[in-house]
Amino acid sequence: MAPSFGNTLYRYWFFGWLFRDVTRGSLLERAAAWRHNQASARWLPVYLRRWAFLGASLLGAGFAVEPLVPPALQLLLYVPGAVSVPMNAVTLAAWIGLRVLPGPP
Repeated sequence: MAPSFGNTLYRYWFFGWLFRDVTRGSLLERAAAWRHNQASARWLPVYLRRWAFLGASLLGAGFAVEPLVPPALQLLLYVPGAVSVPMNAVTLAAWIGLRVLPGPP
């Protein structure tokens, strides 16, 4: 069965579905989840590029229409564009953490 459009859209923009919980299960299960997460971390740069492109596009569009539309309408471009910055920060921290930090005890 094919995933719904909403599910596909969620998976395109958010990466939480790729990872397993390393705080549950036995020591072996946690270690396996950590290895799975490290292997899945190879997709995080893709999410970084998506969010960076989206943010730059929205901020650029906001800058382009700034003289043409009232400030209330500019918010529709600037606020989502600004949200891409913390999303990229979280993604970068997760990517670095999965590459550098040791596995669970």
